[in-house]
Amino acid sequence: MSELIRVPDIGNGEGEVIELMVKVGDRIEADQSVLTLESDKASMEIPAPKAGVIKAMKVKLGDRLKEGDELFELEVEGEAAAEPAAAPAAAAPATAADKPAEKPAEAEAAPAAAAAPAASDTVQDIHVPDIGSSGKARIIELMVKVGDSIEADQSLITLESDKASMEIPSPAAGIVESISVKVEDEVGTGDLILKLKVAGAAPAAAPAQAAAPAPAKAETAAPAAAAPAPAAKAESAPAPAAAPANNGAKVHAGPAVRQLAREFGVELNAVSATGPHGRVLKEDVQAYVKSIMTKSKDAPAAGGAAGGMGIPPIPEVDFSRFGETEEVPMTRLMQLGATGLHRSWLNIPHVTQFDQADITDLEAFRIAQKAVAEKAGVKLTVLPLLLKASAHMLKELPDFNSSLAPSGKAIIRKKYFNIGFAVDTPEGLLVPVIKNVDQKSLLQLAAEAAELAEKARSKKLSANDMQGACFTISSLGHIGGTGFTPIVNAPEVAILGVSKATMQPVWDGKAFQPRLMLPLSLSYDHRVINGAAAARFTKRLSELLADIRTILL
Repeated sequence: MSELIRVPDIGNGEGEVIELMVKVGDRIEADQSVLTLESDKASMEIPAPKAGVIKAMKVKLGDRLKEGDELFELEVEGEAAAEPAAAPAAAAPATAADKPAEKPAEAEAAPAAAAAPAASDTVQDIHVPDIGSSGKARIIELMVKVGDSIEADQSLITLESDKASMEIPSPAAGIVESISVKVEDEVGTGDLILKLKVAGAAPAAAPAQAAAPAPAKAETAAPAAAAPAPAAKAESAPAPAAAPANNGAKVHAGPAVRQLAREFGVELNAVSATGPHGRVLKEDVQAYVKSIMTKSKDAPAAGGAAGGMGIPPIPEVDFSRFGETEEVPMTRLMQLGATGLHRSWLNIPHVTQFDQADITDLEAFRIAQKAVAEKAGVKLTVLPLLLKASAHMLKELPDFNSSLAPSGKAIIRKKYFNIGFAVDTPEGLLVPVIKNVDQKSLLQLAAEAAELAEKARSKKLSANDMQGACFTISSLGHIGGTGFTPIVNAPEVAILGVSKATMQPVWDGKAFQPRLMLPLSLSYDHRVINGAAAARFTKRLSELLADIRTILL
């Protein structure tokens, strides 16, 4: 029976086919990798869901695929093979029936022996579940050891990515047979964590027993399944020879390599690839940077690499010469945050627009709704009101709800309104994201913001909690200050900074009136947003905050 195999759930977005591991006519096993997809954040191998023979390929190298796209046509053999396999099994009782009187005790023991496998334990491979499109995460804690008896949903390991820490639970109960990972390992979706001995059940034993009469077929299938691997190695053998740089070709490189190139300001098109199938490796980028650094100053850097290396380094200083010092290591979250902020600052031409919003009436409204909020079990702060007003502004001025296309020749406007808000934690700054802000009430926003802030402080944010923001709000009003210049969280194009509201005298045309004024600082990417648009944004936002009822118009 032929079956059309499609791209499984690969998270949001799409990926490019950078490697085909099979061809028409190949016999493949279930879970055998068939191709490699590369997105802007991760490379992943796509496994076959079933065993069979490939009849037709629907994709080629360089194609961009998303969830549900056709991959290939597979002649599935599992169902057809099951019926013939049952014949030898059925023959066994017939043979026993020919001589019923010879050994009745053995005849009675046979059913008991056959039943034993039905109740036997099975060993299940436990893999890393979908942790989003963030790529690899580091294991910072192992919560079980070999021999432990665990329950379903019991936490096995703790992972820490560049944006969050998360605990990975067990999908089933059982006893830990072996552990395939250790602390500090980098793992991704689908990687093996451990083997779990799970109590067997009768239905589960039936297929295993049916397969037993055909050991020869299983043994011959194993070399067939392994056959594509040497072929793949044969193809990649010439790869170590450096491929010439080609500015017009697509570059195949993993997320870590792309991040390294961005940090150095290197265009990957200018780097000679030495990896398998023309992939650019970290060593290639490092060798390219070294060659540029050793060139004379008269020779211009290729691919515009000098733009990232033209900054003179800060000289090292021995501070202990001036007094006692202490070196305090930064947390991994702080290190990654510093790298991200530095990258955004170097790549985005920042401009900050300052304004003040009269929130006297808004504050009166907030206080008046305290009882309603408490009855709903939430605390109504200024943040939900800022979220609601900002979502309205993103609809009104859609360029603020966009990102610059990788080509730099277009902007990508988003039709959804997800807003991140900065949370200060002992480990560093985190930015959880509230999805579909425009569709939620103030009380819903208050509840969700409080929940996400608590998860951030307790290191329970998932990868999904940190993804998909269109705009960010960073509020320091509870601490103080009259203004600051927040750094845009790329690939967003704007961020709103909020400082401490103070009572100020405001001229109303006849006299000075005491008004509660809220300082606003809007930083934006000047490649996408011009100064006039930013001034209109803060002016209109101030009007909405002055009278929140105008959102209903």
